[in-house]
Parts: sequence; C-alpha cells; structure tokens
Amino acid sequence: MPSPFPGMDPYLEGSEWGSVHVELSSEITRQLAPRLRPKYVARAMRRFVMDTPDNAAIAASDVYPDVGVAARHRAVREIVAGAPPTPVELPTVVPTRVPQVTIEIRDVANRKLVTAIEVLSPANKRGQGYGEYVEKRQKLLLSTTHLLEIDLLRAGRRVPMQKPLPVAPYFVFLSRAERRPLTEVWAIQLNMRLPIVPVPLLPGDAEVVLDLQAALSTLYDTLGYDLSVDYTCPPEAPLEGEMAAWADSQIRNWLAAHRELHPSSPLDLKT
Repeated sequence: MPSPFPGMDPYLEGSEWGSVHVELSSEITRQLAPRLRPKYVARAMRRFVMDTPDNAAIAASDVYPDVGVAARHRAVREIVAGAPPTPVELPTVVPTRVPQVTIEIRDVANRKLVTAIEVLSPANKRGQGYGEYVEKRQKLLLSTTHLLEIDLLRAGRRVPMQKPLPVAPYFVFLSRAERRPLTEVWAIQLNMRLPIVPVPLLPGDAEVVLDLQAALSTLYDTLGYDLSVDYTCPPEAPLEGEMAAWADSQIRNWLAAHRELHPSSPLDLKT
C-alpha cells in the first residue's frame, strides 16, 4: 500500500532512514540520468563518515568536581571503610561508520562537477558531522557548482542561513552559482507533497526537473516500507501538537483501508 502521508512520511525518519537515504539518492540519480543525456551524467557517489549521536554527551549531573568544599559549620561525618566496588558492564558510545551519498552531475566533455545534490542524513546535522558538512558545503558555495540540498529530517541543525527559516518540518535548498548568496528555499509542511524542483546546469543549457515526490513514492512502493514500518505505534521521531493530531487521523484511515484489503493482517486500529 502507498504511504499514509501525501508527502514525506515521518515514520521513515527513524531506523529505516539509513535505507531511505541511500535508496532515495539512487532513485533521484535514476530519475535524472535519462533527462541529462547526452551532455551530462549523474552518479551517486558514496563515502563513509564517523557519526556519534548527540545524546551521547555527558550531562552536567554526571560530572563530579575534582575538589569538594564542605559548607562552614557543617558537621564532618565519619567515613567508614567498606568493601571495594565490583565492576558492572555498561555499553560505551562507539562512533559508527555511516554512508553519505552525494549525487554528482558532471558534463561529459570535461567531467566538470556542475551540480551537487545532497540528501541530508542525521550525521550531517549533529555533532562533529555537522561541522564537517558545513565545511564541505562552504567549499561548494565558493565554487561554480550549483548545490541542491534535500532535508527530510526534522531533528538536528539546519544549514546556516543569513535569515531565519520559515517554520516547517522539511526543506529543500537550491543555491545557484550565479545567484549567490541568494538561495531558493522550499518550506514543506507535513500535509504537502514534496515539490518538483529545478536542477540547473551549465550556462546556456536548460535546467531539468526533479520530482521528489515521485522518487520517494517509487522507492516506498518498490521496497515495501509499508511492511516494515509499524504504524500502530508513534513514530520514532515524535510528532507534536497539530502535526501529531493530523498524522494520527491519516494513520487511522490508512490502517482501516489496510484492514479491508488484508483482513488477516495483524495490524489493528490504534485506540
């Protein structure tokens, strides 16, 4: 079945995102390749970065001072020696190698990088990974390469802008080389379809279009995310307020339709 949502599915922002990130980048590449022929090629270039979640940071309450000063007039209690401590086993935070995919559009004649398309991942939006991504981004912005950034994650830091962004859960940013620092910004609400966005090329060549909704819907249906996502539970990346209420109604309708099509399915309507 199609996703319960007309645009971005917030349930894909959780544990499925690693798959969605890679597959969406590949689907975008497949969608663009025939439109770019014969002068350009599109390639999904994968690299790996180290990612450590932000919630691994040490909280202030976990830090003890090197020296403690007792309050004046406080009685000093006798310290009684006890048995030595025994160890407990707790998992430590280990950085994880995660794939990052950049879609590169190059001209066939000179292999020049004309346009870079980034589908942002959690590693691009938090901790050290955010700084590394911003550094890479700045290099592109100082070049003659167009930059298209697709941010379908509500959590994490947004790309730096000179003015505040509109209030929205998802964004697409297009920085054309000839119009910098001006950037085209698509602010996408949860109840909206993902936009059809232009992909600029070399001067004198007509831009091509990228249908983001078609790309996301294709991979959702092809890979069967409706079978692996549990819509009877809240999403891993929580929704709040009006978004949560609207999403709940969408899911109720989707589950009702799913039950009609698949009477033997274990999925039940949420109460």
